[in-house]
Amino acid sequence: MSERVAVRKTYKLFIGGKFPRSESGRSYLVQSANVSLASRKDARDAVVAARAAVKGWAGATAYNRGQILYRVAEMLEGRREQFVALGVPADEVDAAIDRWVWYAGWSDKLPQVYGGANPVAGPYFNLSTPEPTGVVAVVAPESPALLGLVSVIAPAIVTGNTVVVAASPTQPLAAVTLAEVLATSDLPGGVVNILTGALTETAPTLAAHLDVNAIDLTGVADAALAAELEVKAAENLKRVLRPAPADHDWHADPGTTRMTTLLETKTVWHPKGV
Repeated sequence: MSERVAVRKTYKLFIGGKFPRSESGRSYLVQSANVSLASRKDARDAVVAARAAVKGWAGATAYNRGQILYRVAEMLEGRREQFVALGVPADEVDAAIDRWVWYAGWSDKLPQVYGGANPVAGPYFNLSTPEPTGVVAVVAPESPALLGLVSVIAPAIVTGNTVVVAASPTQPLAAVTLAEVLATSDLPGGVVNILTGALTETAPTLAAHLDVNAIDLTGVADAALAAELEVKAAENLKRVLRPAPADHDWHADPGTTRMTTLLETKTVWHPKGV
């Protein structure tokens, strides 16, 4: 009897809640694994999926979004050893789990903290409330692979945005494995889409795409590429988060800046009753 041959895994893209190969059929070898190499067409497909998911995700209750983020933390806890086996330090996995829980807790509190009644002259109520920006393109940081990824995805989606993430090209396994966690966490398809491969191919497409409302350049280490992406983003006045400094402490308290930067404020006037 011949010895069994193990099934070798190919790490695929995560688009619209599914795991397709790149439409180009390309892959590259990294961390001793075959990983799909996303094309410009894959980036456009991911934006279409993210846009289709905006209405349902933004329209969900804040409580429901918080429940789903907490479910992600539960599922990630259950697969903790798998991430450790991929080379992610155990303390980083624990910090990533805790970060999902932390952002889940903010889901129904932001409107109270960053919205409210404004004092105005006249017989009117003037009310301001935060609303999601829409589709956000995110360039994930190179390191830490998992905690950095969670720290840019969670604040964007807890506020009702959907995201297209360009994962680290040199540390993609944590990103695609996180996608497997998200796919089993009640997160609607298209809310998070993850592309692996060369940033120089996918990031300019996302920056220039007219159906992307904001771009987070946190993980862009190349100053020339960051400048190019900002110029492309200016074509439809995208909101831009600039790259994080090289010495950024991802384990520190993240604060609320990432959440509020990806929010719009709607103000409504309403006449008072007699």
